[in-house]
Amino acid sequence: MSFLKKLFGGGSAASEPAGDKVLGEESYKGFLIKAVEMKAGSELQLAGTIEKDIGGELKTYRFVRADRMSSREDLTAIALSKGRQIIDEQGEHIFR
Repeated sequence: MSFLKKLFGGGSAASEPAGDKVLGEESYKGFLIKAVEMKAGSELQLAGTIEKDIGGELKTYRFVRADRMSSREDLTAIALSKGRQIIDEQGEHIFR
C-alpha cells in the first residue's frame, strides 16, 4: 500500500524529497501549490505538490501526471493549474 500512496500522491507530512527543484508556487484557497521539476529523459514530466497546515501539522500531497513537455514555463503553468483543479475537486480530502 505504501508504494501506491507514493505513486498516486497519498497525503504525507513530508515535504518534497531532497533534490526536487521548485519551478513556481502559488497560494490558492489556503493551500500552497508548487510546480516541481521532474525529468523524464530529455523532457519534463508534470509533477507538483500541494501543501496545507492542518492542526499544526504540514500535510503534503504529491502529484505526478503522464503529461510531458520541454518548456519549464509550460510545465509550471500546467502544474499550478492541475493543483488548483485537484483542490477544487477534493479539498482537504487529498490528505486522507
